[in-house]
Amino acid sequence: MLALVELHLPVMVNEVIDYLDCRKEGVYVDATTGDGGHAEAICQVLPPPGSLVGIDWDQEALDRAMVRLSAYQDQVVLVSDSYVNLENVLEGLGHQQVDGILIDLGASTLQLMDPKRGFSFHREGKLDMRMDRRQQKTAADIINRFTVDQLSEIFFRYSQERWSKRIAARIVREREHDGPFTDSKRLAETVKAAVPARYRRHGGHPARRTFQALRLAVNSELDNLAAVLPSAVRCLKPGGRLCIISYHSLEDRLVKRYFREKSGHCSCPPDIPCSCRKQAELSILTHKAVRPTEAEVNINPRSRSARLRAAVRVQVTI
Repeated sequence: MLALVELHLPVMVNEVIDYLDCRKEGVYVDATTGDGGHAEAICQVLPPPGSLVGIDWDQEALDRAMVRLSAYQDQVVLVSDSYVNLENVLEGLGHQQVDGILIDLGASTLQLMDPKRGFSFHREGKLDMRMDRRQQKTAADIINRFTVDQLSEIFFRYSQERWSKRIAARIVREREHDGPFTDSKRLAETVKAAVPARYRRHGGHPARRTFQALRLAVNSELDNLAAVLPSAVRCLKPGGRLCIISYHSLEDRLVKRYFREKSGHCSCPPDIPCSCRKQAELSILTHKAVRPTEAEVNINPRSRSARLRAAVRVQVTI
């Protein structure tokens, strides 16, 4: 078990710790605990009575995190739930507001490597892609039930896939001719066959974008991110910090716009009195997204697309 946990490397650990600026006796939340890499780093700089609440909707990942964090069991509470329910989770634990929140939107290496989860286009496995195995909708449900137009919209909206219509049409044609899709390898080969040959030689595997889009759609990841941002801000004490790591341009854009909106940026004409700045709830700490260092990318290539944004909750003045 421990050997498996060590396979996953948390992204931008030093940067996260710097921006969270953990305070003695503070309460911190790792809202996407995963295998516990960031949570462990937070605990290492958070002496008792400081405490950490770890939340994750993947029970298998949470089980691994429990092993990894065993040395800090007196400081850590792990909760199997979605970060969308952040406010309810904290209320149930007796916390109205906390000193810092981390949300890492990436899938863990172990999730991607597990063929049973169906995330990887390199491995043959059940076409699942659910982060929370308790939810009903799977990638197979989408692939086998959606129309050409619906599939095309998913592939283009969530990954800007250039060949979304060709891929969607090929999938529907093959499922009608050869039966429903059940495994990830067959889907990957179908996507590859739909992409013109001259475009298969560059940019990695042709199915990468399609699989990414499916994962986002299955888990409603963009909708969940939009829902958690306001609740995360409400859950912060004045001076509390929010750190978000994204891996997709749509996610990063959503975080960037929300931070700007809550920091008092507005489009009001300069000659008209405006109360936006008086109502600002956040002060942005990262005016440009922080990216992993070249040294980190060399050690952990999966970190290459990561973007970190951080902000601090300010006292609202009316």
